[in-house]
Amino acid sequence: MDTLLGRRDETSRLRELVDEAKASRGGAVLVRGEPGIGKSALLDELAESADGTRVLRAVGAEFETELPYAALHQLCLPLLDHLPALPAPHRGALRIAFGLETGTPDPFLAGAATLGLLTEPDEPLLCVIDDAQWLDHASARALAFASRRVGAERVALVFAAREGRDVLDHLPVVDVRPLSGTQARELLTREIPAPLDERVRDRVLAEARGNPLALLELTRTAGLTGLAGGFDLPAPAAAERSFQARLDGVAPQVRLLLTVAAAEPIGDPDLLWRAAALLGIDESAAVDAPLVEFGTRVRFAHPLARSAVYRAATDRQRRLAHDALARVSDRLTDPDRVAWHRAQACAGPDEDVAAALVDSAARASARGGVAAAAAFLERAAALTPEADPRFDRVLAAVAAKLSAGDFDVAAELLSTVNPDDARVDLLRGRLSFARFRGDDLPTEHLLRAAAKLAAKEPEEARTTYVDAIEMGILTGGLRAVIEAARSAPPVAGPPRSADLILDGMVAADPEILRPVVAAGGDDAWTRWPTLGFLLALELMDIDAQRAIATRVTAFGRESGSFHALPIGLAMLATVATYSGDFGAAQEMISEEEAIAEATGAAPLVYPRLHLVASRGRRAEAEELFAAVGPHMTLSVQYATAVLNNGLADYPAALRAAKATVATKDLGLAVLALPELVEAAVRCGETETALAAYTSLRDRARGGDHPWSRGIEAYARALVHDDEDAYREAVSLLDKTSAAIHRGRAHLVYGEWLRRQGRRRDARVELRQAHDFLAALGAEAFTARAAAELRATGEQARRRSTPTSDALTVQEVHIARLVAEGATSKEVAAKLFLSPRTVDAHLRNIFRKLSITSRRQLRDMPAIR
Repeated sequence: MDTLLGRRDETSRLRELVDEAKASRGGAVLVRGEPGIGKSALLDELAESADGTRVLRAVGAEFETELPYAALHQLCLPLLDHLPALPAPHRGALRIAFGLETGTPDPFLAGAATLGLLTEPDEPLLCVIDDAQWLDHASARALAFASRRVGAERVALVFAAREGRDVLDHLPVVDVRPLSGTQARELLTREIPAPLDERVRDRVLAEARGNPLALLELTRTAGLTGLAGGFDLPAPAAAERSFQARLDGVAPQVRLLLTVAAAEPIGDPDLLWRAAALLGIDESAAVDAPLVEFGTRVRFAHPLARSAVYRAATDRQRRLAHDALARVSDRLTDPDRVAWHRAQACAGPDEDVAAALVDSAARASARGGVAAAAAFLERAAALTPEADPRFDRVLAAVAAKLSAGDFDVAAELLSTVNPDDARVDLLRGRLSFARFRGDDLPTEHLLRAAAKLAAKEPEEARTTYVDAIEMGILTGGLRAVIEAARSAPPVAGPPRSADLILDGMVAADPEILRPVVAAGGDDAWTRWPTLGFLLALELMDIDAQRAIATRVTAFGRESGSFHALPIGLAMLATVATYSGDFGAAQEMISEEEAIAEATGAAPLVYPRLHLVASRGRRAEAEELFAAVGPHMTLSVQYATAVLNNGLADYPAALRAAKATVATKDLGLAVLALPELVEAAVRCGETETALAAYTSLRDRARGGDHPWSRGIEAYARALVHDDEDAYREAVSLLDKTSAAIHRGRAHLVYGEWLRRQGRRRDARVELRQAHDFLAALGAEAFTARAAAELRATGEQARRRSTPTSDALTVQEVHIARLVAEGATSKEVAAKLFLSPRTVDAHLRNIFRKLSITSRRQLRDMPAIR
């Protein structure tokens, strides 16, 4: 694979990738460079030289970017006989994505299923994906997902694209650069061995700018005389113009045949010749057709050749070609291509075609093709003759563009419509949130929309105010939103959940909010998950926190929403931490991080902050605190308070708790109040402790939950030195799932008893606190209890460090799943890994735990 001139480094890197994949160290790479620079040639030569490796190919098509999973289906078609081996959810996701079944595919499962399918064959695979800049969005996401997860597989993925693409930004890049002057001169000499005027040669080399295709096409089409001409186009354009030059003198029928071939994206010769017959084109026209090969597939000499042919055609020729292709395409099995061709054949607005495109958008959306739906809707809007439906379709296109992440086009479309409509403000709010940089508050757009909706659609206005409240929590400006929401129209009839939430937030009345928050399974919290969880914290209702987190997680799994699922998992991890189930918290964090890694998103950090603080490992916690960005300052401050109270560094805990409470932020400030009380009491800041307790008491007073009442009693005992309050706190918290606070209640009561000189009684409480906290793995609080026990004259029983502590978060999750009887395939499906990757993790787990089998793993209580 060294025959390409000037490409030794590039070919070496690609060959190394394939060799690594053969050794079960798979990977992916993006070959990037301008049109004509030689990317396709590199891929062709790589495929030809990949001995002992099965090669799968796909080519992105400019005209298929609207069709979801078109490129993925092209790549995976030879592997469909392996579909039955995949887990049922993965198998179903791909069958729906490929149109083999009806339904709505989970985009994330489609990516995981693609990974599973690529790893099923018992042979190394090389996946070559050319023209990746034209991959449809759904295929690009699925392949990007797989590319992140092939590290332990015999799979290499090589993408080639003219420029970077967001979903492929994580890939290492092989930049294909222009040939050097010496290399370009050598290539020119190969092509024209005859003597050539040196000035002509220099001009050709200058105009080609090291682009091999431009150099070759200039020499093939211009002739020796033309080479001295005044070319002034950049190299790619010059190459395209060179392809167009080959069309000069071609008969009209041949030109029309070439246009049909360029307009037909899948290279189906049967489809092409039926369309040609409709246009009166005889098959003999293929004999004289340059730039294209008619065989079992219709293939152009180069993607630029196809583009050149299409651009060189007149508008009438293109419309004729698309009209013929629409007529011969199957309306039952391929309605979307029919609609697309009809749309390209239109010379002006056409409601029938526009309606067909709207139907195509619905089908595309159902198959997970949000980008395709957006493209169909955008074209439908352009072809809609009547103003009102056109407006509705533009807004639908904007919404779809936002879902697809195409924010620039969404903004451009929004600029074309009447800004006085509330729906426009709602979409502008979504766009502002997606692009949020701090200068354009999304809440301002939502508040304008709510005000416009108030008169005619009061219920929708009130719902929009709640949207603005949650957005205010996430982006700032919550107080201004609450103030504006005071003008919300009154509700007619029985109040909905949204009405209770709005009224409770505006009135700052916990009694209005408690019923809807306590109903943690309410669908309202799938729309406003962050608001729901923070309100549950504010109302000190741990049962509601768990219920809301569980509902959001279930909704994320059921709907395939990889916006909702990570939020739900992070919430569940936080509740598990409060409950002292650190293993479950690790599992949730591991799954959330797996989603983030596989999708390229940033993981949610706050559950990790809560977990390391509760565990009480100073070095680990401080390393994480330092790594967290400024946007998580509040969570870091709260976690710092918990950590340092556990470590008995009360001045540090006091500073952090004060900073957290001072923000008055919903939820977290309340959570920090007991930390502030404890730190202030230990530091002798009586007034601070009393003020924090008073605030805590006022919030806990209306609730009837053992947790809130127990925390209030805990704080009251510390502030007032009240033994009855200590006993009340212990009694109440022993009835809750809040295991950390339960253990801490016994600890502070034992500390108080020791300070009262009641050593025997103190030992009972401290021993219980020590053993309970040690079993949870709350190391700092355990050490604090051990020190107090020593002060009573009793030595705490030493707690051996569980061997599972040597495992990473993901390894703990895998170990727990395997210990519960899950197979490698089942673990892989849950964690979006491949089975080989799971097996590699298991080998590490066995080594770290000094065991040799899954059965031994099941017998380890530290794992279970």
